[in-house]
Amino acid sequence: MKLKTCLTILCLAMTWQANAHTSKCNIDNLTCPSVIDQKLPAAKDMLTWSQQDRVIGFRNTYRAYSGDVFKATNPQPIAQDLKDLSKITYKYDNHFYTLSEYIKRNDVTGMMVIKDGKIVFQYYGNGNDDTTLWTSRSVGKSVVSTLVGVALKEGKIASLDDLIIKYNPDVKGTVWEKVTIKQLLQHTSGVEWGEDYTDPNSDFAKLTLCEAGNDVYNCVNKLVKSPTRGAYAKPGDEWAYSSGGAWLLGDTLEKATGVPIATYLQDKIWQPNGMVRDGVWQSYITGKHDVGAHGFNATLEDWGKFGLFIANDGVLPDGTKILPDNWVKDARTWNHAKNSITNSHPDGLYGYEWWNNSLPANVKGNGINKLKSSDTQWALGIFGQIIMVNQAENLVIVQWSAWPIAEPSFNAQPLEASLMFNAIANKL
Repeated sequence: MKLKTCLTILCLAMTWQANAHTSKCNIDNLTCPSVIDQKLPAAKDMLTWSQQDRVIGFRNTYRAYSGDVFKATNPQPIAQDLKDLSKITYKYDNHFYTLSEYIKRNDVTGMMVIKDGKIVFQYYGNGNDDTTLWTSRSVGKSVVSTLVGVALKEGKIASLDDLIIKYNPDVKGTVWEKVTIKQLLQHTSGVEWGEDYTDPNSDFAKLTLCEAGNDVYNCVNKLVKSPTRGAYAKPGDEWAYSSGGAWLLGDTLEKATGVPIATYLQDKIWQPNGMVRDGVWQSYITGKHDVGAHGFNATLEDWGKFGLFIANDGVLPDGTKILPDNWVKDARTWNHAKNSITNSHPDGLYGYEWWNNSLPANVKGNGINKLKSSDTQWALGIFGQIIMVNQAENLVIVQWSAWPIAEPSFNAQPLEASLMFNAIANKL
């Protein structure tokens, strides 16, 4: 009897240990990162977190909200050919800085440089490692944009010029009714949306509060599709960055494909492209609806592999091309709507949810401009999240950061990033 009891206790203990190992981050079906912080900052305060809270919060965002896992089933790690980049310098504000100084000055918590398909530099800081699932913020918009391209190639979306109401009938009777999918991609819907990250009453701040509450989908749906929401311009005429429009693009994509964003990403890119580890997409209704404006959480290497997928024009390892012809180039064909053209970027700022963050036209003294806007596209997220892809140089650079300001002036951290990345391109 005693032996039987001991065996029962032993079995229960072994089962508990196995369950504890597989669910230590409290996400079912997820291979957890090695770093699991115990105390997390409040999600509702994301825009005002301290620097320390921001690091902990960004590497645990996948735990702070409901999420859908996208599984990695056939890992194909990126080959390595590490190089010494320590002597590279860039000139900013009349001073020269090295890569290590750039990392410190810009609160970089992870960085990877991939040249000709091989990792030549990688850095992890602030307790992050190669298993950390860092949150994308608006880098996720560029992932969603790419999935729209996949849906177009598959015929699930017939044309970018289709009105979104064709796939998303819920917009009937709202200001979104006359907006096309392309206008959502380019952020030229003309629909009013307050993106101010410093205003606690902005639409974006309200979206953040919705996400930290209950009944999230209905809360955000009512916010974005409110019948009282107005227009500031005719669709297509003016550019204005809008996470509300990006959320609606993701919502429309899901209705066109019939599956959540995470499932579509997993089935079309993550598994066929040999991503290395599982990721998590923030969801409003688990298994049914994920966030179109952000919410992508993955390792630094898999951010890099996504950049390589873009650099390779959407061709999978088996040779299958899952993006339309010229999609990647079209995605960085900067729109010329009002406000998209600036003195520093006269060819335009924004494409299909990719940014033009190349060296401004008036910046001199930093070597050859290797990252020309015609060849380079940037996925950018608040507080310094970056995937930079340059097809001409066969170069991908990804960066995680905890900038002290959500959206600094282009003459601050974004400019430093373009200077540093260009210096790397020149060296390589």
